[in-house]
Amino acid sequence: MIRKIALLIAFAALTLTSTESVVAQRRQVMLDKVVAVVGGSSILYSEVEEYAEALVAQYQQMGYTSERDPMHEALEALLQQKLLYNQALLDSVEISQNDVTNRIESYLQSLIEEAGGIQAIETREHMPIFNYREMLRARYEEQAYAQALQQQIMSKVSIVPGEVERFYRNIDKDSLPIIGEQYVYAQITKFPASMKEAKQRTKERLLDMRQRVVTGEAKFSLLARMYSVDGSAMYGGEMQPAPASVYVRPFAEALEKLKPGQVSEIVETEFGFHIIELIDKKGELYHCRHILLRPTYTHEELMQPARQLDSIARLIRLDSLSFEDAALRFSDDASSKMNGGIVSNHDILTRQGVYDGARLTATRFLREDFGMDGGKALEDYAALMRLKVGEVSNSFQTTDYMGNQMSKIVKLVEIIPPHTASLKDDYVRLEEMALNQKRERYFMEWLNKKIESMYIYIDPEFRTWEFENKKWIK
Repeated sequence: MIRKIALLIAFAALTLTSTESVVAQRRQVMLDKVVAVVGGSSILYSEVEEYAEALVAQYQQMGYTSERDPMHEALEALLQQKLLYNQALLDSVEISQNDVTNRIESYLQSLIEEAGGIQAIETREHMPIFNYREMLRARYEEQAYAQALQQQIMSKVSIVPGEVERFYRNIDKDSLPIIGEQYVYAQITKFPASMKEAKQRTKERLLDMRQRVVTGEAKFSLLARMYSVDGSAMYGGEMQPAPASVYVRPFAEALEKLKPGQVSEIVETEFGFHIIELIDKKGELYHCRHILLRPTYTHEELMQPARQLDSIARLIRLDSLSFEDAALRFSDDASSKMNGGIVSNHDILTRQGVYDGARLTATRFLREDFGMDGGKALEDYAALMRLKVGEVSNSFQTTDYMGNQMSKIVKLVEIIPPHTASLKDDYVRLEEMALNQKRERYFMEWLNKKIESMYIYIDPEFRTWEFENKKWIK
């Protein structure tokens, strides 16, 4: 499985206590001090402090203790982020403004719920929610540009089998990685038989909304706020101006056909069904709003495939039917049914755009592979933990990687105990490690060249801080 190496970016709200200690006074004095400048971006002391607090919180959550001073680590991470951001602007790197907006709104919503309302947020941050949102936008856009460029750089690196073997041979045998407990399992999945009808119902709802907008009976933005399941709903479906290329293909193609004020026909994407209204277009930037709906089912529609799978599970337990035959005959999952139902990371590779993934395909899953972003479903893990090897679960509800609801039964095929990695049994994991090492090396070479050519100034007071990369100090 591929995990792209991305910047460790996590921010927490900065709060100052009223304790009149020397440390607190120093923090207040240095709150707006410029610590460093990279290209056209400055780094404030408060920004370093905030990042450091977030790093500590994240490490605690991971059960990891860093030997570095968190302030030093945070400053170096921010130096790298600012450099990537400035270079991304120079290279005209594109990001999804829709993703940025969704991230902002998700974060804001969690803050509002935690604080008890918008007014509480405004009081705490000493600014209107609009200004706070714009501050978050500037921050998240910077992070998005930096991540996009770093991923672009690393995506140029590939690896061949010979390099994996050399990587393995060059590791000291006492330093070989320990592979944690792994699970091999099989599945049979069933979508509701009424999926076609559910999709049709969703299309009819959108057609009705489109008609109401076109005839002037209702405003597009109002319907978006009321019914859209996208994060942009709270803005009336409106998204920041962006090139068509940042959207998935069907959405982009529909957008390009519209004139300002026009509303599209129904557009189906991997996320669901949309109607799109083009607000205006300036150059290559499309300013639009949309309504997103996904098919929904009644309780009875969801229970029908669940009952069918429970019947299949009973036959398997009675040895009247093998799991392999049942998967071939009944499963809706095309990537596993032809292989006895054995689950692989095929869907994960598809999501990550790794279409030539024959060597990267894996059927062994670590505990941390379940529930992680881009990993297998937590529902799968919860079902597997109740099984012994060879046993079959009862049916349970889950979703596929595109969010479609379905029922599933799973069989625990094998539990592989923790062991030292071997080239024979853990090639995919070793290939991932070797690829990541090569990418890191390539990225560091690129980074060092940019450090030399880009304007970087670090205040003398902070030049004595510990940097892993000594080239930051010029």
